[in-house]
Amino acid sequence: MKLALRRLRTAAVALGACTLGLSLLAVPAEAYSVRPVAPHSERAPESDQFSAEGVTTVGELRTVDGALSYARGGRTQVIRHPGAAYVKVHFSALRLAHGDYVTVSSPDGKESYRYDRYLNRATGSDYTIDGQPGFWAMSVEGDTAVVTLHSSRRSHGSAATIDRFWRGYDRTEITQHNFSTQSVCSTDARRDVVCYQSSHPSEYARGNAVARLLISGGGLCTTWRVGNTNRMLTNKHCFSTQSAVSGSEMQFNYQCATCGGANPGPGTKVSGATLYKVSSGGSGELDYALYSVNNFTAIQGFGTLYLATTATSTGTRMYIPGHGDGSPKRLSIYENTQGGTTCTVRNANYNTWNISYSCDTSGGNSGSPVLNASHRVIALHHLGGCPSNQGAKAHLIYNEIAGLIANG
Repeated sequence: MKLALRRLRTAAVALGACTLGLSLLAVPAEAYSVRPVAPHSERAPESDQFSAEGVTTVGELRTVDGALSYARGGRTQVIRHPGAAYVKVHFSALRLAHGDYVTVSSPDGKESYRYDRYLNRATGSDYTIDGQPGFWAMSVEGDTAVVTLHSSRRSHGSAATIDRFWRGYDRTEITQHNFSTQSVCSTDARRDVVCYQSSHPSEYARGNAVARLLISGGGLCTTWRVGNTNRMLTNKHCFSTQSAVSGSEMQFNYQCATCGGANPGPGTKVSGATLYKVSSGGSGELDYALYSVNNFTAIQGFGTLYLATTATSTGTRMYIPGHGDGSPKRLSIYENTQGGTTCTVRNANYNTWNISYSCDTSGGNSGSPVLNASHRVIALHHLGGCPSNQGAKAHLIYNEIAGLIANG
């Protein structure tokens, strides 16, 4: 009789959810009698949305009334936005007993981040902060994040409050929200980095040090490790304050597994730690930001890049790895067609600060390294406009940060 009543209750909840147009999700979680339904969310005020000149917008901030409790039916909360590219969850409060923890995971459990009451990166997962109470869990790829309380306690108290989340735009939305993202000169010759693994193994390998930069949950640039210590470079116009660094993620190894396969994994994500130096002047000048990351050991295995210490010359062969439009990592090696004309420096002295080239880039490539045939960084990409896409001269950047990096 009890079993029959339990099945009846479950069926009633499922019917009610379907009537409301809500989706029931199969999630990896501790036992509960009724699968949780994603709560309604609303777009946050425009003043809270991400906006920065020259930075590609890739997501929107949404408000939600989510919670975890120690009650048997309250230990899992689904945060979902259909079609989202990623979900990044904010905890406004975490009220956990010693030994208890929460996880923020993808529905299949392949991507998962663990947090306890101490928020210790050495024993738990990385996270970001924005200066307000609480913390942001690392983003989860896809349109669903499953938040689960793990505890052996029998209680009915509140364990966590979720008040906001970022959800990533899809390809069409990125185009809609970014009016001028293209600096592709003629035919777009960029290809997934894995396409060059055999034919250009050195270029492929150097690209490992390049990461996608998710800025404060809603903006996108490219960043990369420079030198032998814990140092990263991107553009100043991507971020220039300590608070923005602390609120941002660096996603290494976000690239397709097969050429043209559209099958990237989540890669390895770390948060920004310390801002060391930003360039003076505007975005048309050297335009750099030097900083470090938390959990440095997690990304050391991806290698590093080194700055050229002398000026490059017109006609030098070059290539650019990066995350244009927020896409999985691609390489610009050829100008227009595979096996055709290779990318070269068009003007090594375009102006005081920049070199120019027509190698393909797009919004999101800001901060990408421009490398020569010896695999030294000769410029920091930051401006589009064919045929004169531009990168800040690396040797001038080196002159300003030499004492802060181990350039090799």
